[in-house]
Amino acid sequence: MIKHSTLVSRIMQIETLRRHSIVTLAATILLTAIGFLSTMYFAHSVGESVLGAYFLFLAYFNTLNLLFDGGLGGAAVKRISEGREKNEYFTAVFVLRVFLVGVFIILLLFARPILENIDRSGAYSWLFLALIIGIFWNTVSNGNYGSGKVGLNQTCGFINSTSCILFQVIAIYLGFGVNGLAGGFIFGMIVATVIGFRFLDLKLKKFNVGHLKSIFSYSFWVFLASSGSLVFSYADTIIIGYFLETADVGIYRVAFQFTTAATFTTTAMRTVLFPKVSNWNAKGELKMAEDAFAKGITYSLLLAVPVFAGGIILGDKMLYFFYGEGFARGTQTFYVLLTVQLVNVFMFLQTMYLNALNRPKESFKVTAVAASTNIVLDFMLIPVLGILGAAIATLIAMILNSLLAYLTLKNMIHLRLELQEIKNIAIAAIAMGVGVGCYRALVPISSIWLTLIPIILGAILYLLLLLILDTNIRSEIINIRKQMGSR
Repeated sequence: MIKHSTLVSRIMQIETLRRHSIVTLAATILLTAIGFLSTMYFAHSVGESVLGAYFLFLAYFNTLNLLFDGGLGGAAVKRISEGREKNEYFTAVFVLRVFLVGVFIILLLFARPILENIDRSGAYSWLFLALIIGIFWNTVSNGNYGSGKVGLNQTCGFINSTSCILFQVIAIYLGFGVNGLAGGFIFGMIVATVIGFRFLDLKLKKFNVGHLKSIFSYSFWVFLASSGSLVFSYADTIIIGYFLETADVGIYRVAFQFTTAATFTTTAMRTVLFPKVSNWNAKGELKMAEDAFAKGITYSLLLAVPVFAGGIILGDKMLYFFYGEGFARGTQTFYVLLTVQLVNVFMFLQTMYLNALNRPKESFKVTAVAASTNIVLDFMLIPVLGILGAAIATLIAMILNSLLAYLTLKNMIHLRLELQEIKNIAIAAIAMGVGVGCYRALVPISSIWLTLIPIILGAILYLLLLLILDTNIRSEIINIRKQMGSR
């Protein structure tokens, strides 16, 4: 058995970009798995309505947090990652964030009648506390991330989420309902902030007007671009809550969360590459950024394609047995959202590249068009088609966003795809789909265990076929093993 210290030392021998990608992906997979299991427990314990109320709390928190942040988080990461006057930028962003949150919390007190849905759910008071704690969590997290401590930042994010989930599970078991879910969300931020602060190298240091101008020149466009991204994530939730029932919010968000299994590698690559691309751009090393983009698309599709294929075949059974009979009503919505996650692979990486290449203005323009389209379609389709309409609106807007981002980004760097690797992924996924489809045709799926069997067998079949077809992936695994000192 390998000792813990030996294992850590071997991991540290892996080339930096590969190591950060592996750590981020591992944390994302483990965290998402824990999130899925806890959501299944909540779904069976409290049902669609309580989950819907909690998802509304999250939607309002993230929307308001964006307004209070004003793009400062993205600006902090960008300026700190450039390596010049890091402490001054860190301090300037912290002071600005405290000031903005203080002002907007006062305004929030007068906006209570507008936030009727969240007020009825009992989570309104928790919203204030979450926003205040969020100041310190975001400051520490962005400071470490901008300093290039991607692994540490991901670890703290993992601690945040696991602490939150542990608290929530206990609270739901004790019968605290939506209050337990909201309280757990805040508890996770507190724990992660304390741990992340211990490793923060940045210090508070006097800043000047020049630092503020530099921050605002970047944060303004990041704020606007982030507003568009937030529309894709939460506008549909809020609009569903307005037109439909809280239970519909719960069903929609559960289906949406379930499809995020397709974005493990996309999230990992996006998180790891941003500070790297930002640094390469500052040094004029765009060739490295171009190569990383092609690799990022390939690795993102590595998981997104088979999850899409398996979800189409088994989606109805997974929703029914994993979450409950009520959530099976979201099956058609689930299928559309799976397609959304495929498009996300391209949209997420392309808009991230625009920001990392110091082009937040262009990122905003393409995202603003798509986000506006999404909102208009939400108001048109949700009253008619319900939660399926929200999913269709998101898909159309996401395709538009991806197309516009591509047309903009290709004028800045040479964009290419690893076509042979993508072809191998598609072949392996199709073969897996045929195998899983045959299993479903031959074996009646009548329990959660009979649902898990084709998922596990499909994953094994896909991996084996991919390793046989793709020599580059085999070589990548061999290189990692060599760098770890394996024999």
